[in-house]
Amino acid sequence: MSGWIAPMLIGAQQPAFDDPDFIFELKLDGIRCIVCKNEGKTQLYNKRGHLLSQHFPELDKIGERIKKDCVLDGELYVFREGITDFFAIQKRVTLSDPFRIDMLSQEQPATFTAFDILNSEGQDLTAMPLMARKQILNEHIAEDERINVSRFVQEHGVHLFALTKETKLEGIVAKRCGSRYHPGRRSKDWIKCKNLMDDDFVIVGMIPKDNGMTSLILAQYDKDGTLIYRGHVTLGVPAWLSERGAKAARCPFSALPPGNEGAVWFDPPLVGTVRFMHYTRSGQMRQPVFKGLREDKLPWECVIPSEK
Repeated sequence: MSGWIAPMLIGAQQPAFDDPDFIFELKLDGIRCIVCKNEGKTQLYNKRGHLLSQHFPELDKIGERIKKDCVLDGELYVFREGITDFFAIQKRVTLSDPFRIDMLSQEQPATFTAFDILNSEGQDLTAMPLMARKQILNEHIAEDERINVSRFVQEHGVHLFALTKETKLEGIVAKRCGSRYHPGRRSKDWIKCKNLMDDDFVIVGMIPKDNGMTSLILAQYDKDGTLIYRGHVTLGVPAWLSERGAKAARCPFSALPPGNEGAVWFDPPLVGTVRFMHYTRSGQMRQPVFKGLREDKLPWECVIPSEK
């Protein structure tokens, strides 16, 4: 029986569309999760293969709802006040205190939604078309409040996207019906359509402000592996984040970008997600807001969008 498998990644982002060759699913604002059931034991892993099970005791029994040994791909999230709460699920994966873990497992329980199946009883399913995998997935799970299967519509992405706007959800993911699953690779067979754009950045430092706020200094890598300055984000930056980065003596860029005099640099850098309206023609983000840290992503995986 196979264990953890590196998840396939979304390869494009564009406005919502209709197409009979695609299905459309809700994009849940949580963390990617691979669930492996093997010989009666069920474990949860993040997208990098790090064990998550210890953070979510409320999911200890989801294996009883999975009918066969298998590897599932899906999203782990906390649902609060009618929407998924990214900050709540992010907080859960950083906790180590058993008392806090147990308390939040009761106050803010997580749910796993499976949207794909990669292996069943030792049989590799990744070469099968998506719709065939979906059918097999439905046969493996007996749903309850802690585990369920992602619903989808075929062809009508525009209407589903409009519903996400009305309900303040993140958006939708379009998936080509006949697509294979490519572990660890980005594929344009999976396309996200979001109400707001977001991207992941290397957080290389910060600039303390007189008003008590903090601006984070952002960067991404180009195709040659060079770290490129990408601007600042101030809105949404929590006060505690300034204590997370280990301080460095020098600027990580070949030359100090203008406006960064007096910066405090981080080494090693952090990785975080920023939401914004869109990129301007000059490549800057319009109305950026810090969304949160990414504990499951490495700095070199943050690549300038035009070079992904």
